[in-house]
Amino acid sequence: MNSIKGFLLISILFLSTICLAQVSDELMLYRKDFKNISGKNTVSVTSYEKNGSHFVFAGGVGNIDVYSLDKEGKLTPISNHELYIKKGPARGMVADNINGTDFLFVGNKHGNAIETFKILANGSLERVSLVEDTEDTHLGTAITLQVIHMKKASYLFVGGLENTPGLSSFKIEADGKLNHVQSMKDDDKIHTDGIIGMFTHILKGKTFLYTGGFQDNGVSSFRVYENGTFKNINNISDNTTDRYLTGAYPVTGVTLGDHRYVIVGHRHHKYYDPTTNFIKRKDFVYHGDGVSVFKVNKKGALVPHFVLKDDENTKLAGQTRIEVVSTNNNEAILAVGTRDDASIQLCKLNEKGILSPINYLETGFSIYYGLKSHRIGEDNFLIAGSNRFDLNKVATYKISPKVDRSGKVLRHIVNLKYKADATEQQVHEAEEAFVNLKNEIPEITNIEWGINDSEEGASKGFTHTFTITFNDENSREIYLFHKAHLDLVNKVGPIIEDVFVMDYWTTAN
Repeated sequence: MNSIKGFLLISILFLSTICLAQVSDELMLYRKDFKNISGKNTVSVTSYEKNGSHFVFAGGVGNIDVYSLDKEGKLTPISNHELYIKKGPARGMVADNINGTDFLFVGNKHGNAIETFKILANGSLERVSLVEDTEDTHLGTAITLQVIHMKKASYLFVGGLENTPGLSSFKIEADGKLNHVQSMKDDDKIHTDGIIGMFTHILKGKTFLYTGGFQDNGVSSFRVYENGTFKNINNISDNTTDRYLTGAYPVTGVTLGDHRYVIVGHRHHKYYDPTTNFIKRKDFVYHGDGVSVFKVNKKGALVPHFVLKDDENTKLAGQTRIEVVSTNNNEAILAVGTRDDASIQLCKLNEKGILSPINYLETGFSIYYGLKSHRIGEDNFLIAGSNRFDLNKVATYKISPKVDRSGKVLRHIVNLKYKADATEQQVHEAEEAFVNLKNEIPEITNIEWGINDSEEGASKGFTHTFTITFNDENSREIYLFHKAHLDLVNKVGPIIEDVFVMDYWTTAN
């Protein structure tokens, strides 16, 4: 009997593994909500759970916006907070608990400072500390922050860009104040010029920090000690054949089985204006885009392991953020945000360290640094912000099994009710502007519209219906956040009393 039970148990586990692999191979992103922000250019987004409530922090130029996030992925505005000297943008935001108190640490990029905020019960923020750059630290143009918890204390590691490159460590006191521990100035050996990504692994009780150098075109490994000091372990530079580290950008990692991996993306320097002085090393060679996987050896050093190359079936051009969505002992699901492809690419990393693409969603806006994964119950979400100054929005996405839409098209129905004082000329111009979207947004396959002719008395004052057809979800997202569509909304908004929108999938004619 015991052998039968064992056989059944093994069979169940085997089938569960197969089902998990099948599900992970068919995951997709579905937008759930989007909201306006007060700060411009939402380059940084993070999230946090506090006492069972879920909060989102969106940082832009001048402000940080706070939202609550519910189990359906809906955002509700709570508050907004002004950054030091109204600068920013808020970069490298990370929320964590230090000795029982919840804090949000913020890199004020153009304020050359680190701001610490206490997270209150309702998610609002209260500034408790401000550390400005000095000759002994590397906080100028602060980009990335990483909290590292040791046995007796916690430390904040800071990476900067441009004029004062290097890596700095600060002890985090119980009240959120920061005390400088050590700073290491960038040199020709280590890759700390433009640290835009950091990650930590613990190996046999020892803590290791991994950084990417945007200007250095490489990655570095550091051992972090109990007192917050650190030393360099090894460094890996870009090459022109099988590495993709020119403009090393996001850095993250996972542990699968007995293996520890570090995943590094890059926004290649070719995507920047070569006539400017922003890119320090002008002799780079472009040989494509890819996401690099490194394995951590027994000494905590990085070893090149695998590269997922970009092709016509992936969206990996200009990787700016890589988020770990979920992990089990066998595989991890990753989300890669891209600035140049304006998409979120889902990928799977298996236990052997092989990274493979799953599906992508074209968001309709470029992602710069603002992408954060967040779990509520059994559901996984992504929160994304744009680097576009004309958008000023943060969006949420749920990650769920892909729905088969083959042979179908998407109808987007917009019903409008104009204000009573809207003139005939204004309404006519609005009609023309709406129909003209077809000429400005190629992803629209058709627009059909008309004026209400119903005599049933159930139209509730809505007079105009526009039916837009898309071939897929990507086209709808591009339309929603397209500049032409946003311009239309701003133009006709003042004369609209109400709007009613519905979408549905139907068989293509």
